[in-house]
Amino acid sequence: MYSLNRATLIGNLTRDPEVRQTPSGQSVCSFGLATNRSWNDNTGKKQEQVEFHSLVAWGKLAEICGQYLAKGRKIYAEGRLQTREWEAQDGAKRTRTEIIIENLIILDRGNATAGSSASSSPFTPPQVPANEPTAAPEEEIKIEEIPF
Repeated sequence: MYSLNRATLIGNLTRDPEVRQTPSGQSVCSFGLATNRSWNDNTGKKQEQVEFHSLVAWGKLAEICGQYLAKGRKIYAEGRLQTREWEAQDGAKRTRTEIIIENLIILDRGNATAGSSASSSPFTPPQVPANEPTAAPEEEIKIEEIPF
């Protein structure tokens, strides 16, 4: 018997990403994503619904999210659902379901630099797979090597 745990979302960031380091030094980034759904009800009136999701990225992907994403950016995110439980300071039991992202595509251009003009060529968004090997600590990622 097989099982599948996969989430695919396209939406806008609801807040700037927050990048932290675990005690072992691994990067982790968390941010919110809003997805919208619209439909016409039985009377023909347009209805809209917004869902809010918590996303988490690890390692190199976390660093890239922290560097290139900001509130309002439109992204495609793919990953798996994970629910974690903890006890809050007031003693109450808390749970949160998050999407641990493994792939990310930035779908918009973000803020253009001053003086640049829009290009007539189509924009191909970069794809950032999370399962690529992480660079060794002595290797520096140069801005020219980033594909976007």
